[in-house]
Amino acid sequence: MAVIPFDTVLRSFDTCWNRQRWEKLPYDGNRYEVIDGVLYMSTSPSLFHQWISRRILFLLAAQVDDRGRGTTLYAPVGVFMPNCQPVAPDLFVVLTKDRAIMRDGSVEGVPALIVEILSPSHPELDLRTKREAYARAGVPEYWIVRPATRDVLVCCKPDASLGDFAQANLVPADGVLQSPTLPFEATVAGFFAGAPDTTL
Repeated sequence: MAVIPFDTVLRSFDTCWNRQRWEKLPYDGNRYEVIDGVLYMSTSPSLFHQWISRRILFLLAAQVDDRGRGTTLYAPVGVFMPNCQPVAPDLFVVLTKDRAIMRDGSVEGVPALIVEILSPSHPELDLRTKREAYARAGVPEYWIVRPATRDVLVCCKPDASLGDFAQANLVPADGVLQSPTLPFEATVAGFFAGAPDTTL
């Protein structure tokens, strides 16, 4: 039996995937997402990936959740947006005023923030495929966290006609991320601090 390594992504050749087909997939520990009719399957991420996700979750929870501004959630919760049926972002924030989109075990609408942690084996998925899909869906803010360089690309002002975000700023490893749409601020170094294993 072939063993699929950690942090691998596979995509379907056909573009006929939809929510109904996706709902028939097995729950086998892999992450299945449908973007523009293409099925993407991702295997388990690395320990470092999960460490970063956990750090960002705590930081967002302290400034967003604990202050009653919204709810921070994490994969593998399904998010159903136009042409994303579904995606399972590493992290995302639903504002308190939009809580009604959280129903039936998933999110049926557009979160205020989506965070993806860049995987070395398939960077194109987060840097292009998801970036364009999230912009077309109208996601107000999208962070691409890059473990290899310890920095974060912050995208905002989605433009559906452009199929991209109109603004993208790279926050360096020694910089401070100030969200352009949310009341959030944190050092980028804090996203990666203390990891017992930094293997990408």
